[in-house]
Amino acid sequence: MSAVKVFVPADALALAVGAERVADAVRAEAARRGLDVQLIRNGSRGLYWLEPLVEVEVGDRRLAYGPVQARDVASLFDAGLLTGGAHPRALGPTEDIEYLRSQERLTFARVGVIDPLSVADFVAHDGFAGLKRALDLDPAAIVKEVTDSGLRGRGGAAFPTGIKWKTVADTEATQKYIVCNADEGDSGTFADRMLMEGDPLLLAEGMAIAGLAVGATRGYIYLRSEYPHAERALNAAIAAATAAGYLGDDILGSGRRFHLEVRRGAGAYICGEETSLLESLEGKRGQVRYKPPLPAHKGLFGLPTVINNVLSLGAVPLILDKGAQYYSEFGRGRSRGTQPFQLAGNIKRGGLVEKAFGLTLGELIFDFGGGTASDRPVRTAQVGGPLGAYLPLAHFDTPLDYEAFAARQAMLGHGGVVVFDDTVDMAAMARFAMEFCAHESCGKCTPCRIGAVRGRELIERIVAGENVARNLATLRELCDTMISASLCALGGMAPFPVLSALEHFPDDFLRASRDAA
Repeated sequence: MSAVKVFVPADALALAVGAERVADAVRAEAARRGLDVQLIRNGSRGLYWLEPLVEVEVGDRRLAYGPVQARDVASLFDAGLLTGGAHPRALGPTEDIEYLRSQERLTFARVGVIDPLSVADFVAHDGFAGLKRALDLDPAAIVKEVTDSGLRGRGGAAFPTGIKWKTVADTEATQKYIVCNADEGDSGTFADRMLMEGDPLLLAEGMAIAGLAVGATRGYIYLRSEYPHAERALNAAIAAATAAGYLGDDILGSGRRFHLEVRRGAGAYICGEETSLLESLEGKRGQVRYKPPLPAHKGLFGLPTVINNVLSLGAVPLILDKGAQYYSEFGRGRSRGTQPFQLAGNIKRGGLVEKAFGLTLGELIFDFGGGTASDRPVRTAQVGGPLGAYLPLAHFDTPLDYEAFAARQAMLGHGGVVVFDDTVDMAAMARFAMEFCAHESCGKCTPCRIGAVRGRELIERIVAGENVARNLATLRELCDTMISASLCALGGMAPFPVLSALEHFPDDFLRASRDAA
């Protein structure tokens, strides 16, 4: 009889809540009982309130138990863990858990399912199928597939990926680059990390396809410095893919080459902006570049460069494997495919939800997230990171797509959703937005460098009840200036949370002056 497969995540969040101790306990308990167990360290399924989530393969099904602590392991074995025995931690077949069953997992189809560092496991689950098809196409046909799929940048800007690739492909140069922006710094976001830890070979495949499409032979993953687990997973995956012939000087005997390496980021939020990232990657201080020229024309080391987010590149292999039409059938309007949304903050069931564009914010927060962890009423949610707008409960019917959010003066960004209950002080949240911008500014442009400091001071005066009407008017004028004149999105979008808080929660700003009256 072959060993029974038991899966314990090595995802960073799972480790933070005890997954390593659970894995050690499973090994020790199986050895003590003389049981043949194959322990696989998979990625997380993204059901974070159930981590550590232990799965066991019984027949053709995976059965889940969670959340499991090391002290539960002995009783799990007593209950017949290896045959799917009943236990208070038993959740039934993993794929039947409602939170997971209701999703459309395209980019995250393998995360939590496979051994992330096994090329054989990756290939057995359709890995590298997109790369193999790309090798049979000419570069223009690859670009057309990506263009026709409707894929837009998942890092926040939502720029059509195919147009960016075509620009680089059409630019003559002796050397071109593919750069992956893995500097995931927005509050409430973790999808990039999950993918890099749980399916790192997918990112390597997506970058190799991009290289074939535009004529680039070298790629760099600019990785957030706070992601050591992802760094180890990526380096191991790149080495394994190179040894197996999927990267290197002769990809699968095609004569095409693509080399890939990881570069640790500089630890600055501004380096998530693509031109600051390039400056940092070149060994310089992370400061925003003037545009034009665009990175597609003069990017890394002054050469044509594709810069895409982890999730954008992670969507590419499926598009090449299944075709543009398959991918574009998901979503609505100009928002095609799926978006991995990340539920965080005061939320009962935090985690990752990959869905086709079109469900509403309320459905995401209440149907998937289960409302607040505090069991108090939801008051607002900030979508799109620390520069995203605060949406009131009245706007929770907004469909999660790029155009619907733009119509609300909001943005989807990287898909992070941070939930707040009715105890939140929105004036304090608005102040934080300006404080954050002041702290993280690269200092190159005056509207961001000075405007954020003045904005924080104005909010403090308003909350203190000083010349409220005049300071409110000045704050709005300042926000308009920052939006119109800042060099990049940091200064240009820092006013979004401020203006949305002023519009939807004005009483929080006027409390001091009202109390004084």
